[in-house]
This record gives sequence, structure tokens and C-alpha cells, in this order.
Amino acid sequence: MLDLLKGFVQTVQDFFLLAGRAIGNVFRGPHYWDDVALQMDAIGVGSLPIVVLTGFFSGAVMALQMSRALAQYGQVGQTGKIVAISLVRELGPDLTALMVAGRNSSGMASELGSMKVTEQIDAMRALGTDPIQKLVTPRLLATAIMLPLLTIVADFVGIFAGWVISIAFLTLTSRQYWSSSWRALDWSDVAQGLIKPFVFAFVVALIGCFYGLRTTGGTQGVGRSTTQAMMFASVIIFILTYFITQIFVYTTQI
Repeated sequence: MLDLLKGFVQTVQDFFLLAGRAIGNVFRGPHYWDDVALQMDAIGVGSLPIVVLTGFFSGAVMALQMSRALAQYGQVGQTGKIVAISLVRELGPDLTALMVAGRNSSGMASELGSMKVTEQIDAMRALGTDPIQKLVTPRLLATAIMLPLLTIVADFVGIFAGWVISIAFLTLTSRQYWSSSWRALDWSDVAQGLIKPFVFAFVVALIGCFYGLRTTGGTQGVGRSTTQAMMFASVIIFILTYFITQIFVYTTQI
């Protein structure tokens, strides 16, 4: 039991050391802006199709389900309000982060893990290059920039999907839907919907890189690191969702 606890504490300590070094590298050179641009393309543009599909069908399902519940009270016209609040506050940031974690956190772990087991990272150190500065920090910066932007896209597409469903199946007018949608949102909702993906970006990037750099055991170890990165990133995203939501709920009550 003691050995298990020591291993957990050591893992947490190593993760925070990596996070501290990666964030600290943002404020000191050298900066590998070409790598940042490449990662922004891979993370942002590469994830765009799956984020759009996820956002669209999330909004469509939300509109269909909420309209059934609201119809019992004669409030189908409030469908746009429910869709907008649900997507902007919770579903948009959470589902986007989960999709990016599944695609990119595991991808980072796989890429860095392959470099680790083939000793490319050791060669990088031998040549005087800091692997964290070269490999981790660009991925962290790119994810922190692109994940909030992807969340905005997912929110808009989801609200648009709710409008499509409302027009096609709920006999609502465009004016009813959009007016209720935009009036439902205030600045705290927008802030919550943008702060969450920015925080999630650190989870996605750092956990993926952390497990990639810890890879051992050849190709089998790469697969294990990929699975662990995706699993832990997803779990921590849900945990952080609760705490960030609790903070906003508490501040709005003050």
C-alpha cells in the first residue's frame, strides 16, 4: 500500500514539474514559433470536422429533447434559450475538450512516446536542445489558442442546429428562436464558456505530453501511454468542469 501511494505521489510530482517547466518556457526563449504554427494546424484545423459534427448533433438532440419537456408547460418557444445556455455553459466546452483529448492528447502521447522509445529525445538532449521547450511548450501554446476557438465554433454550430430543428419540427419562427437564444446569454455565461476550454487546454496538452515522455517498453508501451493519456485527460476534464461550474455558481450568488 505504501509503495502504491509513493508511486502516485511521484507521478503527481513529476506531472507538476513538467507543467511548471512547460509554462515557464512560454516566458523565455528560444521560442519555436514554426512548431507552434504546425501544432495549431494539426490541433485546430485537424479537429474541426469532428468538432463541427459533435456540436451540430448535440444542438439538434438538445432541441428535440428539451422541446418535449417544454411542451408539457406550453413553453416550446423557450427551446432556443435552453439550447444556448446548455451549449455555451457546459456541453460546448466539455464535448469539444473530450473530442480534442481523444484525438490530440492521445496523439501527443503516441508521437512523443514513439520518439522516446526510439531514443530521439535522448539525441535531442545530447545536441543541447531542451525537449520540453521544443516538444511540450509548442503543443501547450497551440492547444491553449485553438481549443477556445474550437469551442466557439461548436457553440455556434450547435445553436444553429437547434434552429434547424426548431424550424423543421417545432413550428417555431426564426425570430422566436434567435431572440430567446441571445437574450438568454449574459457575460458570465460567455466567460464561463471560454475559461473552461482554456483550462482544459492545459489538461489535454500536458497530460498527453507527460505520458508520451514517460513511455517505456517499446511499441507496447506507446499503446499503453496513448490509452492512459486519453483516459486521464477525459476524467480530469469532468472533474474540472464541476469545480469551475461551482466557482461560477458561487460568484453569481454573492
